Amino acid sequence: MGREVVKMVLEDPELQLVAAIGNTSTGAVDAGSLVGKPDTGVIVLSNLADALSVSRPDVLVDFTNPKSAMPNTETALAYGVRPVIGTTGFTPEQIVELDKICRDKGIGGLIAPNFSIGAILMMKFSAMAAKYFPHVEIIEYHGDQKLDAPSGTSIKTAELISQARQELRQGNPNEEEVIEGARGGYYDGFRIHSVRLPGVFAQQEVVFGAFGQTLKIRHDSFDRAGYMPGVNTAIKKIMSVTGMVYGFEHFLD
Repeated sequence: MGREVVKMVLEDPELQLVAAIGNTSTGAVDAGSLVGKPDTGVIVLSNLADALSVSRPDVLVDFTNPKSAMPNTETALAYGVRPVIGTTGFTPEQIVELDKICRDKGIGGLIAPNFSIGAILMMKFSAMAAKYFPHVEIIEYHGDQKLDAPSGTSIKTAELISQARQELRQGNPNEEEVIEGARGGYYDGFRIHSVRLPGVFAQQEVVFGAFGQTLKIRHDSFDRAGYMPGVNTAIKKIMSVTGMVYGFEHFLD
């Protein structure tokens, strides 16, 4: 995702790449090497604070991991840099804490479980359907190296669905899980199922059931480039926002 962000920024004349941070332990990019086009002159540093101190950017884009995202966001805010975070795993308490820091500094930030326009529409359509089909389950599919389960996208979808329907505990009240976890994770009366397999990129299916019919709303991502139009929009719109925003859907007109 970092490489895709770099490519997108370099191709947009309205944006300027001033620094990049590489984690040498992953082998993805060597600290001190050039990124993007040879004539960009952008040095990849291994320390976020050093990069922010030297380059003084307006926006930080973070697609790291749940353990790094919170301290990275705190570091960005300490330098007055607006964070655009595509990493999941933030708790509601952390989001409230970051929102307070943003407002105290008079700047904005974004935590987005998904930047795909199609995925955002899938969430919105699911919330609309939940008013009429209260019985629902979510199945999300990702590669076997994804660290968190369920995905941030499925949790955000579940939150939107729960806002559109009253809590309804589904299934037979006497049902029994012969194998623990077989019914998936419980959220506000319905279930979320996480599939982790090699060869899978990112898909989600929201299944609604009613008497004599079902409705399935599905979104499939096949390439990381599909997230970049959303990231581009977020980078530009975050400059006029105050506070920490949770969810890219707030940036869609």
